Amino acid sequence: MESLTDAQQELYDWLVEYIQNNQYPPSIRQMMKAMGLRSPAPVQSRLEHLRTKGYIEWTEGKARTIRLTQEAKRGVPILGAIAAGSLVDAFPDSDVEYLDLAGLSLRPTYFALRVRGDSMIDAMIDSGDIVILKPVADPKTLKNGTIVAARVQDQTTLKYFHRKGNKVTLQPANKTYQPIEVPASQVDVQGALVHVWRDYN
Repeated sequence: MESLTDAQQELYDWLVEYIQNNQYPPSIRQMMKAMGLRSPAPVQSRLEHLRTKGYIEWTEGKARTIRLTQEAKRGVPILGAIAAGSLVDAFPDSDVEYLDLAGLSLRPTYFALRVRGDSMIDAMIDSGDIVILKPVADPKTLKNGTIVAARVQDQTTLKYFHRKGNKVTLQPANKTYQPIEVPASQVDVQGALVHVWRDYN
């Protein structure tokens, strides 16, 4: 399907979450409030674009007729593995598995990775854990000390993020590992940590 603008994606993600939680579509007024809008016109415009691009079906002027054209899979997509050690190849985009975490507050854009390695052990993240992350639109907004999934030269790792000027340090939480120091231009932050899932079974 055709890609969405940021505004359209924001509304679509919110619609998916609302319909999953309530089993019926929201009103225009609820969408206006959620999007921080004072007029129904922008909401209706976004809905029209979502319909044109094939993401929803709806009867214009009747918000309660909104229907998602694709059944949203429950849970958070596990996109692969991430190293908590040295760098490893970036996670693939195929054969996506979903982790159902009913009860947790999760947005449709969140994703998960399985941890391999023990470089974040002092942050209570061990090999075999699943980390749940939210996408990062602008790394410049990240606070130093945020745990992130970062790609460096087509390899990815889980580390504390620290930026100073044009330099980024990816800091492990294990004294046996060395920090990774690279120019900020070589770092692609793919997600910031939201939750850690550990299955004791």
